[in-house]
Amino acid sequence: MNPYPLLRLLSADQFRPGPELAEALGVSRASISLALKSVADLGVTVHTAKSRGYRLDKPIDWLDERKVAEHLGTQARYFDLRLFDEIDSTNTALMQQAGQGAPAGLVFAAEHQTAGRGRRGRRWQGELGDALMFSLLWRFNLGVADLSGLSLAVGLAVARALEGLGLSAARLKWPNDIVTEQGAKLGGILIELAGEAHGPSTVVIGIGLNLRLSDTVRGSVEQAAESLAMLGYGGDRNRLLAALLAELAVLLPQFEQGGFLPLLPQWEARHAMQGAPARLLLPNGDSVAGTALGVAPDGALRFATAEGERRVHAGEISLRGAA
Repeated sequence: MNPYPLLRLLSADQFRPGPELAEALGVSRASISLALKSVADLGVTVHTAKSRGYRLDKPIDWLDERKVAEHLGTQARYFDLRLFDEIDSTNTALMQQAGQGAPAGLVFAAEHQTAGRGRRGRRWQGELGDALMFSLLWRFNLGVADLSGLSLAVGLAVARALEGLGLSAARLKWPNDIVTEQGAKLGGILIELAGEAHGPSTVVIGIGLNLRLSDTVRGSVEQAAESLAMLGYGGDRNRLLAALLAELAVLLPQFEQGGFLPLLPQWEARHAMQGAPARLLLPNGDSVAGTALGVAPDGALRFATAEGERRVHAGEISLRGAA
């Protein structure tokens, strides 16, 4: 049995008896028991009390299309939001829809991804209700080469949306991470594209953000991670998703019109490592010590080394072990 309808009936405030849940869902009492056994894989704890029933350990922050539309207001017309309880990857599914001619503005958001992906194939997944994971399909009348710097522009949109929600401490890290001022990761961006050299181009923008981090998830990630809650965000995922989409609706047309260059100063003003000594890790495994100077109009990192300035299009920078 699909556990999501059952979880939506449960509350963290009071117990609900098994027979009542079975009747509400039109299933057997045994089906309820089986469904409850599968929720641990989703990071959900359900408390059981004899003769009283079941309740959640903590509330689940569910996504809701109607609430997102209310927060978006008139900008809701730019988007077609579709919510999934479970999906392999919102980016993968949306790329498939893009290949079948789906229009710009289609958004896939999921409560749980079984094969969520981050940059360089890293897995992206949060506990149920604790992370926002969504993908947006956008189409440009530009060639693929003209989309240089798009991931940085999207990062800027995320940062501006967070600032609008009162989270001024969120920063950007080249090439596509959202971090705290201390460099702990709040989320990331994954962009996949297809198109012709001279256009048009199709882009799927995947964004993942940690609203909250349990000790279990915090201990399982490879790098220092943090949550929006720790920065002071007390709102829900629906408000956050609407804020991000609203900012993207403004910034993506600006990018198509003028590219990344007009946005470059805003991005550098939010760059967590701007002017800082750092270590650059290249795709081939080599590392170079230097200083992160900023970014070029095409989105490349400007990195000062002992041999002079380098412009790098792929890699990662870190304060750890910087000379």
